[in-house]
Amino acid sequence: MNIWEVILAFLVVVLILVSLLSNVLVLICFLYSADIRKQVPGLFILNLTFSNLLMTVLNMPLTLAGIIYKNQPGGDQFCHMVGFLETFLTTNSMLSMAALSIDRWIAVVFPLSYHSKMRYKDAALILSYTWLHSVSFPIVAASLSWVGFHHLYASCTLYNNRSEERTQFVIFTGVFHVLSFLLSLVVLCFTYLKVLKVARFHCKRIDVITMQTLVLLVDIHPR
Repeated sequence: MNIWEVILAFLVVVLILVSLLSNVLVLICFLYSADIRKQVPGLFILNLTFSNLLMTVLNMPLTLAGIIYKNQPGGDQFCHMVGFLETFLTTNSMLSMAALSIDRWIAVVFPLSYHSKMRYKDAALILSYTWLHSVSFPIVAASLSWVGFHHLYASCTLYNNRSEERTQFVIFTGVFHVLSFLLSLVVLCFTYLKVLKVARFHCKRIDVITMQTLVLLVDIHPR
């Protein structure tokens, strides 16, 4: 291993430890806090934590092994299973973050009607969609044998080494990234920009009220 591979392996170890610690803490808070379990965002947080923990325990150590040994961990069937889970879990994590941002957007922009717009039934429907969306692409990839060990990423992921299927694979990966990661990014940017707009509006109102209060105090207690 050269110096860059050692640094990369060290960073992966740090990421594993930080991810494991943070997600376990979130899971403990969810299990021991009745208030969090009663709230609708708790469902999205639990789903996101579940996906991140599985990624940390299953995929990241195998990526570390791929960096160290420069070869796929285990046999082909094992690598296909890991690649399937990696594609599913990363997609589910991104969509869960987008779903949580939608929930926060509704809570901030429509506070009076939040409980009628975002119920447990609505959250369950959104999570069902995220799971269906996340599992559809790896199923297609696995059925077409487009899952394998990618030396560039040192992990089992979407991969195709057959030149006759290169165009189809490029189209598939393009559609997958647009409908999963780009879609999640657009949703995150839209919702949090709306939240920021509302926050700035309230800050301006607070400034106006503060100035009016100061003027009133000066009028009541003139020097």
